[in-house]
Amino acid sequence: MVAEQIKEDKIFFVYGSGGHSNLAAQEVFFRAGGLMHASAILDPGTLLSSGALRSIAIERTPDYGKIVIDDYNLQEGDLLIIINAYGINAATMDAVLEAKKRKVNTIGVSSHKHAKNTPEDHQARHPSKKNLHEITDVSIDSKIKVGDAVLDIEGQEQKAGAISTFTNAFILNSISNEVISKLSAEKIQPPIWKSGNATGGDKWNAQFINRFKDRIKN
Repeated sequence: MVAEQIKEDKIFFVYGSGGHSNLAAQEVFFRAGGLMHASAILDPGTLLSSGALRSIAIERTPDYGKIVIDDYNLQEGDLLIIINAYGINAATMDAVLEAKKRKVNTIGVSSHKHAKNTPEDHQARHPSKKNLHEITDVSIDSKIKVGDAVLDIEGQEQKAGAISTFTNAFILNSISNEVISKLSAEKIQPPIWKSGNATGGDKWNAQFINRFKDRIKN
């Protein structure tokens, strides 16, 4: 799905809809070795830099996700990759539901196990009680364990070591690399970012900037 967008020279959108899930969108945006066609949805509402408690309140606010999709003007035939560690919150679900209403193609990245094991009456859930993996066109199971943290440390009641950021980054980079390999097999060279801190990086990137500057919001 991503490769087809690039073959048509269409950007694709990546949205980490809540708290640390925002880092997933940043991981593949303007990133050395990453696809230039990736447009990160960096809505300030759920960014932790706008306030942690504010972030969690907004990601639980019904209809907020619709505003985000509208703000980035997603249209029929666009592609949205939406990443949320748990795949249950209101901002996530409303963003996908609005995207589907607009006939946008969707790929979801979330933990199926976490979603299935979250009670329907949990305060973070979307009013529909649905899970992200149930409604996207394609779903990738990140297999993050319930609660995210995975390390038992002697003497501590609560687990440490959240894994979702690493897992999401791995999945998204894997998608990017597979897309590049697929296009290469078809003799297509998609524009790929080079680190600006590497020799020749600025010159390499400059040849593509005008191609994307007016199409990628950030």
